[in-house]
Amino acid sequence: MIPDKAPREDVYLVHDLKKESHVPSFEKYKELYLKSVENPTEFWGDVAKGYFWKSKHTGPFLDYNFDVTKGKVYVKFMDGATTNICYNLLDRNIHEKKLGDKVAFFWEGNEPGDELKITYRELLQRVCKLANVLKSLGVKKGDRISIYMPMIVELVVAMLACARIGAVHSIVFAGFSAESLSERILDSQCSLLITADGFYRGDKLISLKVIADDALEKCKEKNFSIQKCIMLKHLSKECSAPSPALGSQSPPAKRTCPNLQQERKETVKKARPLPQIPWNPEVDLCWHTLVEDASDECDPEWCESEDPLFILYTSGSTGKPKGVLHTISGYMLYTACTFKYVFDYQPQDVYWCTADIGWITGHSYITYGPLANGATSVLFEGLPTYPDVSRMWEIVDKYRVTKFYTAPTAIRMLMKFGDEPVRRFTRKSLKVLGTVGEPINPEAWLWYYNVVGEKRCPVVDTFWQTETGGHVLTPLPAATPLKPGSATFPFFGVVPAILNESGEELEGPNEGYLVFKQPWPGVMRTVYGNQERFETTYFKKFPGYYVTGDGCRRDKDGYLWITGRIDDMLNVSGHLLSTAEVESALVEHEAVAEAAVVSHPHPVKGESLYCFVTLKDGCEYGAALEAELKKKVREKIGAIATPDYMQNAPALPKTRSGKIMRRVLRKIARNERDLGDVSTLADSTVIEQLFQNRCCTV
Repeated sequence: MIPDKAPREDVYLVHDLKKESHVPSFEKYKELYLKSVENPTEFWGDVAKGYFWKSKHTGPFLDYNFDVTKGKVYVKFMDGATTNICYNLLDRNIHEKKLGDKVAFFWEGNEPGDELKITYRELLQRVCKLANVLKSLGVKKGDRISIYMPMIVELVVAMLACARIGAVHSIVFAGFSAESLSERILDSQCSLLITADGFYRGDKLISLKVIADDALEKCKEKNFSIQKCIMLKHLSKECSAPSPALGSQSPPAKRTCPNLQQERKETVKKARPLPQIPWNPEVDLCWHTLVEDASDECDPEWCESEDPLFILYTSGSTGKPKGVLHTISGYMLYTACTFKYVFDYQPQDVYWCTADIGWITGHSYITYGPLANGATSVLFEGLPTYPDVSRMWEIVDKYRVTKFYTAPTAIRMLMKFGDEPVRRFTRKSLKVLGTVGEPINPEAWLWYYNVVGEKRCPVVDTFWQTETGGHVLTPLPAATPLKPGSATFPFFGVVPAILNESGEELEGPNEGYLVFKQPWPGVMRTVYGNQERFETTYFKKFPGYYVTGDGCRRDKDGYLWITGRIDDMLNVSGHLLSTAEVESALVEHEAVAEAAVVSHPHPVKGESLYCFVTLKDGCEYGAALEAELKKKVREKIGAIATPDYMQNAPALPKTRSGKIMRRVLRKIARNERDLGDVSTLADSTVIEQLFQNRCCTV
């Protein structure tokens, strides 16, 4: 699987990191990799020695079953051990490693000059205060807490406060709609919601509290009520809230809120409207009022290794999002280990991941992985193009960022503006560049390497999923010769294989289904509340293997290349969307009889949504209807799912059994006439009609 020697032709290898690197050569990588797959107990046991355990594991270090024909699928790491992930991220770094005064986060707001920093000691105090508040509200170990917040330090505080008391956080991306938020609250039966008044993304105001209240109303319509909603005042320091007695019906009393945001250096002021803040005194509580008198000491809840840590929803091919469940110890070890090796983390580094914490990248590589290593990170609220297209490079210079992790979508977007906005800033501090979310095309890789990194920074192109918890295919900066666009080789403990449709393993250069043969500590444990869906989605197609849903190609040198989703999913700007979910939103419109959604290449997003819509008799297709349909999708799912292309389809290509041939629709969307075998079509005449009706803007 791993070649004896990595190739030396047509590859890129940066030597400057070798002196300090954790893995300084391909030979060292191979040595560690073989140990990790042949003796995982010893390999991961060595990693575990760096963390605090209240009690040792009682069962096998690793126990699992990937074969549905042999019973229930399960994975257990260090079963029976007890620990607390928040304690390991904060208390351990403060007391054992003496990092209390080290900066945990430099927060950079939407507006340049709006900033703050928080040390490990200050972060622990904030976390303990909120943890005590949650306990006072009756939150117990195992309770689910929904978090719907912008990219601010309090979002990290909220998730770690949950982890400290053993509650399970379910973070919902702040770009999602009220419908999406309510759906996730209902599925996980959350008892409490934590949100904020609102935030700005560039010039656009997002009124989070309004959306949150709409979501809670939708929950009520389905006979489920959230008990309490904690709201943080982010855009203003003045809070309108009931008096300190919880649930008081007295008129709101305005007070200045003692909170982290008061410490911000808001050097740039803009006269902007503040968000509307609806207030329900029976449910709503003010964050600032609650934490003001709370103790900044809170004993951690000691949890078992396989206790749940968080639920994070990812789109499913059936249209209903899947609640991916991760547990404590394995996820902690894996995010800590991947962060250390993939970014070659060193104590003096300043690390910046541009993802949103609402996605798995933000969970693993903004919060848990970096803090487990005692790292200093940049937390960014804004956009890469606001107020101008040099914003990211300005931030790199401002904080002397050494390790930088972003999405190919952002790279392609910034490429459009040329090299000058990048070269306006020095970027001298940069040592490692990373990409995440989707395969990166070689052209974008080379621009990133040549222009941003000035040919001195290796590019670690990481492949992984919400379900994997952390990187599974990735280069290591000083060890792996790089091929632009390739995810290269597996991370420690990961054993990939490529299968054909019959489930046979393919050797040598080949292409097929990407699967994994054994677990690693950070792999998901189940779909929350639905073990059957977990097994059907990931293990039934090829018993004995974890099925990623992605295609993969292995070249003559053994390098792995991700070729994209095989199932009915799209990867839009690094965000996985279900075609079924979008189709469901479209057919809710009274004029639509049927809809089919496929992917279409996009120069910036990677993939975009191309929608075929069949109308009911008597309805007319036009620009106004298109606008209504796009609005419907935005309201149902969120702005990220807004279709780029809409086409009137008087009929859809179907087999005689009535199945829509999406393979043919993808070809039509791309104007590719080579359709392959269409002998099973019930009516082949619809194809030419669809070609003639193609969107003229494509």
